Amino acid sequence: MTVNQRRLTQHYFMTAPMPCPYLPGRFERKLVTELRGPEANNVHDLLSRAGFRRSHSIAYLPACSDCNACIPVRVRSQEFRPSRSFRRILGKNSDLVRSELPPTATQEQYQLFNSYQDARHGNGDMARMDARDYRAMIEDSTVESSVFEYRRPDNSLIAVALVDTLADGLSAVYSFFDPAEHRRGLGTYIVLDLIEEARVLCLPHVYLGYWIGDCRKMSYKMRFQPLEGFRGGEWVAMQDDEVPKEPTSKAVLGE
Repeated sequence: MTVNQRRLTQHYFMTAPMPCPYLPGRFERKLVTELRGPEANNVHDLLSRAGFRRSHSIAYLPACSDCNACIPVRVRSQEFRPSRSFRRILGKNSDLVRSELPPTATQEQYQLFNSYQDARHGNGDMARMDARDYRAMIEDSTVESSVFEYRRPDNSLIAVALVDTLADGLSAVYSFFDPAEHRRGLGTYIVLDLIEEARVLCLPHVYLGYWIGDCRKMSYKMRFQPLEGFRGGEWVAMQDDEVPKEPTSKAVLGE
């Protein structure tokens, strides 16, 4: 059996409707598939180029019948140039040291995760995650994943990012940071650091997950230009005015 034949036998399932965590009064459904076996990384690469995201050992895609607000977005890392405000954030965090580690959960990470959730997402589902749930989020991966830890000069942990490595880029799965350090702009800094890492690795993209125009929490993603959004089966350039421009590439499973 060839690699392409194995991909064609991938099984997909539709989830039951659940309240949308981003748009009040709406319900979401997802198309999901497992990432298992020797071809998990290759399948993950293909699905990411088609707008899917990873959580634990599954890949998922929003499949809501009456809504298409979730748009997968990615930064064209090799063309990215930091603005003056981005350079200020890089300067504020120039004292931090980043280590790339295997996807292993630690108590120190979990404590920081709890502080972040309490301060930023106290009413969300993730705020109810215990240490076992956190460990599963970090360690239950069947693809190439890493944990990026960011530390102050005194070696205390200030930020963490769970990152997948794809054939064409880095995927920011989830990140969190010390909420008391809000002046540093750590969420933005982590994205800037991933873009720079992709540039060093000669990878063309950094995948930032989904962008929703009506969701204030996701508005920051539009600042990372040039940005592409996946719409109508192809990646299109997206500008600050939130209007998709010319097609840049089309994703075809099995390419």
